Amino acid sequence: MTKSIFITGGASGIGRAVAQLFAAKGWRVGLGDVNEAGMAETIALLPADAGSAHQFDVRDPAAWTEALSMFAPDGRIDVLLNNAGIASGGPLVEVPQDEIDRLVDINFKGVLNGARAAYPFLKAAAPGSCLLNTASAAALYGTAGVAVYSATKFAVRALTEALDSEWEADGIRVRSLMPSFIDTPLLASPSHAGSNRTKRDVVVAAGLEFTPVEQAAEAAWAAVHGARLHTLVGKTARKLAFVAKWAPGIARQRGKKFMAQRSE
Repeated sequence: MTKSIFITGGASGIGRAVAQLFAAKGWRVGLGDVNEAGMAETIALLPADAGSAHQFDVRDPAAWTEALSMFAPDGRIDVLLNNAGIASGGPLVEVPQDEIDRLVDINFKGVLNGARAAYPFLKAAAPGSCLLNTASAAALYGTAGVAVYSATKFAVRALTEALDSEWEADGIRVRSLMPSFIDTPLLASPSHAGSNRTKRDVVVAAGLEFTPVEQAAEAAWAAVHGARLHTLVGKTARKLAFVAKWAPGIARQRGKKFMAQRSE
């Protein structure tokens, strides 16, 4: 039986790279995104008839159920990649309330909605099915300058850990990806409201590395098929994990340095 994966945020970046990798390995791929044109571009990169596109907003629970039902009319999905997300930052007191709400609603509530909607589909495909959530290296230690984003990714990490225990009896594995800075379209937008500097500019100024998006896709494949609860992606993520565990004082200093770079 052909295996299937449904990927949110499939119009670009990590979602697109994962779609290409899984489709190349013979999987049937469903894409979910608000960006219809971007999904069409992703579909064009896949083998013929390997993928389908489903335009919807992850903040809408009913839209989740409709999209998954259209992709999997037999009621079975082997993997859901809960990948849709946005990045934004700036000092907390300077971030507009609507921007805070949007970050929380997409980055965390969208993941909650996906987990709840996908559960019956994953249970029907168990044992061996998997919910894979895209967290972030920002979930390893609270990151100055992107406090709300970091908090949403900590929430995704916590949800992953909780559901891996809750759903074990159902034969569903729950995993997370923790990428560092992946050079995707997310980094092309301003670092925060009122700033002319892009997120990419800030990363470069801080002397941090970019991880190829293909590496994130390979990590997703390993996460789905492995036993590791959280999969670190990129040198920065691995370094931060080590520092956060063994030298949190250094992590605090790095956060202050990064914040200073943002304000220049």
